[in-house]
Amino acid sequence: MRAIVVTEFITLDGIVDSPGGGDHPHAGWTFKDVAFDESAYDIKGREQEAASALLLGRQSYDEFAPVWPSMEEFATYNAMPKYVVSTTLAGDTAPWGDGHADVLRSLDDVAALKETEGGEIHVHGSPTLARGLARAGLVDRYHLLVFPLLLGTGKKLFGEGEKTNLRLVEHAAYGNGVTLQCYEVAR
Repeated sequence: MRAIVVTEFITLDGIVDSPGGGDHPHAGWTFKDVAFDESAYDIKGREQEAASALLLGRQSYDEFAPVWPSMEEFATYNAMPKYVVSTTLAGDTAPWGDGHADVLRSLDDVAALKETEGGEIHVHGSPTLARGLARAGLVDRYHLLVFPLLLGTGKKLFGEGEKTNLRLVEHAAYGNGVTLQCYEVAR
């Protein structure tokens, strides 16, 4: 069974909305509001090495697909299989640069993908999808880069009323106040 890893830039109040840009009033908060510390992003390189597939929700697909294919730092992700969970995209595939992303129609389709042979499946952004995956018991690990900010409003990673036991498997603190917190879902 393949592991599903949800990886996020997140604020102390649980907001994952528009960390690099977008329509949130404080969009770009990872770059504008916290000093850059390259060591805090070491996890991102390790994630690309460990991932064998990329899984996105529809909104994150719409934001990433026009940009990531031309970005050299995402060459590994661009070369691996990509999946977008959507009930509204037409067809079985969606464009991704010179390639495509396969369209999955439901969390049952994600569960079936998880049962296939292969390595880790990584979810970037996609808070609605991540909450649905968590409710369905499909998330195996969370990689969180927690930024020392409170945004107050925006899309949250974790939903109301959900209880999940987690086990800390890695952590680090960086000079800019960002912390890395990696948790396995305790089953």
